[in-house]
Amino acid sequence: MSGSDLPESFFLDALDDIILAFDDTGTVVAQNQTATTVTGYSTSALETMTPADFFDEADADRITAAVEAAAETGDATVEATLVTADEETLPYEFSVRQLPDEASETFVAIGRDISDRREAERERREILNRMSGGFFAVDTDWHITYANETGAEILGKAMGCDPETTTFEGLHIWDEIPNAEETTSYEKYQQSMATGEDISFETYSAAVDNWFTVRAFPSDTGLSVYFHDITDERRQREQIETRERVLREIYEIIADRQRSFSQQIQALLALGREELGVAYGTLSRIDGDQYIFEFIDAHDDSLQVGEVVPLSATNCELVASSEQTLVFGDVERDAPGETDRAEYTEWGISCYIGAPVFVADEVYGTFCFYDEDPREDQFSDWEMTLVELMSRWVSTELQRQQATEQLQRQNERLERFASVLSHDLRNPLTVALGRVDAVRQEHDSEHLNIIETSLARIESLTDDVLTLARQGDPVNETEQVDLATITNRCWEVVATAEATLTVDSDLTFSAAPNRLRRLLENLIRNATEHGADDVAIHVGALSSGDGFYVADDGVGIPEDDRESVFESGYSTDDDGTGFGLAIVEEIAKAHGWHVSIIKSETGGARFEITGVNTTE
Repeated sequence: MSGSDLPESFFLDALDDIILAFDDTGTVVAQNQTATTVTGYSTSALETMTPADFFDEADADRITAAVEAAAETGDATVEATLVTADEETLPYEFSVRQLPDEASETFVAIGRDISDRREAERERREILNRMSGGFFAVDTDWHITYANETGAEILGKAMGCDPETTTFEGLHIWDEIPNAEETTSYEKYQQSMATGEDISFETYSAAVDNWFTVRAFPSDTGLSVYFHDITDERRQREQIETRERVLREIYEIIADRQRSFSQQIQALLALGREELGVAYGTLSRIDGDQYIFEFIDAHDDSLQVGEVVPLSATNCELVASSEQTLVFGDVERDAPGETDRAEYTEWGISCYIGAPVFVADEVYGTFCFYDEDPREDQFSDWEMTLVELMSRWVSTELQRQQATEQLQRQNERLERFASVLSHDLRNPLTVALGRVDAVRQEHDSEHLNIIETSLARIESLTDDVLTLARQGDPVNETEQVDLATITNRCWEVVATAEATLTVDSDLTFSAAPNRLRRLLENLIRNATEHGADDVAIHVGALSSGDGFYVADDGVGIPEDDRESVFESGYSTDDDGTGFGLAIVEEIAKAHGWHVSIIKSETGGARFEITGVNTTE
């Protein structure tokens, strides 16, 4: 038998799809074997039923609407849940078509089991609902086809509806979201749909009051949109950027040497007030039981610089006593036991943050900020760090100023002392030496030699002390010097007996010539005074290229003594003043150089001066 000899019902019965034919009255007039198998109804029972009998009321209406649509357009497709004779429910998709029969209106409904597709959709929905972000899809006409739980929640907020009771599928997204055309999302979605290209962007939703990162993927069926709430990340990023800006501004303030200390303090107080959002910022000094306002930045003039109040009236008393940062976001809430202070009862200060300022390990005062309005929350760790950072800089700067003032006073005393040595002591010393010569002409005595030696020693000590006092001043003016030339000149003025000098260098560098000569003379003199009469002295450039050395073949300097030889008054010679090498170190420091001692190749001492600005 050929295929053409097989009855038509053979082919229909071989299909896995349900096939039902019904007339214009809705009565089933034909069906295939699959229809009876799946529905559980016999052929005779089916022929008494209408398509609506296979569905519950809601789906029956949808089937009826599909039949009416097929009558108008020729075909229609609808998904519905089939109810079998055993009341089992099965998801099906029916395609309804009207047969081209002019004699009567006959319709054919072909039903396909979509259980696998529904299961795949269910799994996909579960996956999408497990996403940390939101998802929704729209068709080419901008009707929502699906939204996961997060997507529904966000769409509900944007549309102003309850996501728990709203069915989003089928809603036109732009009709439901107020002023949607004015949003970035509208522009980007339209662009993606029009170009067929994926698109990513960040946007702020005023309706939701959140920031999102969005990715949209167009297809032939519409647009799939994935979005993730980045509000926390965005705020953290903005917070970091703000903190970086504030720290940069602090650096610019404290590094600006064109500003006076007072101007720097005022700028820090203004910056702190702005960042903390408070009305007052002050640097105050504590003097006994008094609290003195030294610097003020405020929104009004209720406080005046120089104003003095009792320390006990302020929260700063707690800062001073604990020597720690103090924070009250709300004084009444955070420290009810402190609400009896005048700062709260009379001045109305309801929030406070302050850090101690130290000078010489003692509390100098406080660097603090406050306001009449309490805070809902506490000051943050960042805000505490900010105030502490400012207070520590103030402490360091005040300490530096105090040290500078003390050093200046010491320098002034030293200068007065040098003046006394230079004039008040040197003048009578010169007179005494002259009288020794006069007495010797009248009466020669061995006592005169002892007196003359003692006076000469006093004169030498005076010269060295004056040199030490003045050679340490920083070198401001320099010129190019030649090491060989200046060393040979020094050799000419130093008593060297049978000593020899070798200068093996054409090194030139920047130095103050007079001071450099004194440095070299003292090193040469040190070698000749502590070595043999024929000591050999060698001067040259360091192999590192950043300095020079003076070496000898004398007895050397023990390693344990190499630091102490630079101390004023240190000498192994009974006739020495002990200032020679101290002067060498002071001159080196004044140039910004460093001097050190090692053993020379011949076993003597080798002085190395490094950090020198040499010239090739």
